Amino acid sequence: MKKRTPDAPDTARLPAHADLNLLRTFLAVYRAGTFTAAAPALGLSQPTVTAQIRTLEQQTGRELFSRLPRGVEPTPYAHELAARIAGPLDALATLDGGSQGGPVAPVHIAGPSELLCVRVLPALAALVTDGVQLRVSQGLPEPLLEEMRTGRHDLVIATRRPRGRGLASVPLTDEEYLLVAAPAWARRIAAHPQAADDLCAALREVPLITYAEDLPIVRRYWRTIFGRQLTTRAAVTVPNLYAVLSAVNAGTGVSVLPRSLCQEYLDSGRLALLHEPEEPPLNTLFLIQRPGAETNPDVLRVRDALQRAARGW
Repeated sequence: MKKRTPDAPDTARLPAHADLNLLRTFLAVYRAGTFTAAAPALGLSQPTVTAQIRTLEQQTGRELFSRLPRGVEPTPYAHELAARIAGPLDALATLDGGSQGGPVAPVHIAGPSELLCVRVLPALAALVTDGVQLRVSQGLPEPLLEEMRTGRHDLVIATRRPRGRGLASVPLTDEEYLLVAAPAWARRIAAHPQAADDLCAALREVPLITYAEDLPIVRRYWRTIFGRQLTTRAAVTVPNLYAVLSAVNAGTGVSVLPRSLCQEYLDSGRLALLHEPEEPPLNTLFLIQRPGAETNPDVLRVRDALQRAARGW
């Protein structure tokens, strides 16, 4: 009896005569996240985009997107296909744009939600006025970098360098972290008998607000500034740093926040700085660019604008 050969790994295969227009449409939908958003960038109607994706699915014999109430979710096969074709199609787009004066594709940029709102979008306002189109996504570093590797993002701002050599990164800026509370809590903490000699002891009686149950930012502050392991559990956990800021500003308790997010509140007196160490903890932010993204001139404009703006952050 002939021994059965194991099936080959299920990898993304292109049709024998792949239609570049269909592949361009697929990549635009993949990056935009919806058929509707991809249509104007392609100069097509939404029904035409839908029909082209359906044709490509028939040619490949695979489903490319799972339809959601809002937008679409790429299938594993779509992620593999995007990783194979993104670089070559971006290079062709540059040649077409240079010779035919075609429209420049939107710039897909991603990073932490708070940083995008407080720093990134204000820094890019002038470029948008000048005609640059942006598609902005938020998320945690590792998922965003995985999506970048498959061609979904042109630029990602992350709190750590990507592993390996596949993605180029440069330090963008250092984010400083501050221990803050509402003025009423600051007065109570300052009046604690142990506050002058042992701030940690005074803080044990204050509710702790954080965006995650394992208290990543606050634990690091205690370890690096106080030289101690944090033993207090969070009184309140919330989804993001904006919610932490809101809770602390309302007088719920104490937390550690990036300066960019809370500086306005400190300047206005709505928040009080509880501690001023000689060397506050810093988190380096990295600007990461997808290989091949430089074929879109607007990606370079956005990258350069962010680097210029970061000098003043």
